[in-house]
Amino acid sequence: MGSHLCERLLNEGNEVICLDNYFTGKKRKIIHLLDNPFFELIRHDVTQPYFIEVDEIYNLACPASPVHYQYNPIKTIKTSVMGAVNMLGLAKRIKAKILQASTSEVYGDPAIHPQTEDYWGNVNPIGIRSCYDEGKRCAESLFVNYHAQNEVLIKIIRIFNTYGPKMEPDDGRVVSNFIIQALQGQDITIFGDGQQTRSFQYVSDLVEGMIRMMATEDSFTGPINIGNPGEFTMLELASEIIDITGSKSKIIHLPLPKDDPTQRQPDITLAKEKLNGWEPKIPLRDGLTKTINYFDQLLKEGKA
Repeated sequence: MGSHLCERLLNEGNEVICLDNYFTGKKRKIIHLLDNPFFELIRHDVTQPYFIEVDEIYNLACPASPVHYQYNPIKTIKTSVMGAVNMLGLAKRIKAKILQASTSEVYGDPAIHPQTEDYWGNVNPIGIRSCYDEGKRCAESLFVNYHAQNEVLIKIIRIFNTYGPKMEPDDGRVVSNFIIQALQGQDITIFGDGQQTRSFQYVSDLVEGMIRMMATEDSFTGPINIGNPGEFTMLELASEIIDITGSKSKIIHLPLPKDDPTQRQPDITLAKEKLNGWEPKIPLRDGLTKTINYFDQLLKEGKA
């Protein structure tokens, strides 16, 4: 997401400073931007303070797939909480506007469907996913309190499942997992019976929503859902990928991980109202085709 956002901001004539500690990020995703005089890349971890002069801050820091955020759960919580404190402190000092990339995971395994922004969620605070879920929930609390107490200009978006080119082959997310398995003719692994649902948003739709959210009037802080309301089961997703790739892969089933949500679908009524009619433009099949082409090229180049 960060690389796509950097490209979009640069294309619109902005100067961009990108901070990354490369835990999940890869320099090759933005190497084509390094010759741009308006782009700076800095190796930095947001759990440490950073001092700079900017007008706007997009806080996207935190591994977002279970494979990565469960690898070091304490670090995951620190990234969300301490990272938010440091970036909010920076925004306070320099009077910058700051956007928090929160997540649909704040809803946990939802008891209402689809999820609206006023729903408080159903999260296990001590479960295997809590390092990510509760870290993001705490970050939202920090944002609203910095706004209330220190008048920091904040924006909070809750991102639903997003996919597209530049995903990592081993990032552990369902779209990349299924695509790599299909392209390599491996069995496609579905956890549980495959009837659990997700809503899949193409990355360009997310970036458009983020930029529109940053541009809203100062009085509107969010949170706001940014996602595609199209809802698909895991079996439907796997079947679509098999069809596009022409793969001979078979579907196999494994036990469902603990606390894995059974449903996920955003209500985007608020986004349509506040973001000048924003809604996703890229259908799932079109987005999957672009993403499959990206991974196919990586495999041919031996980079996956």
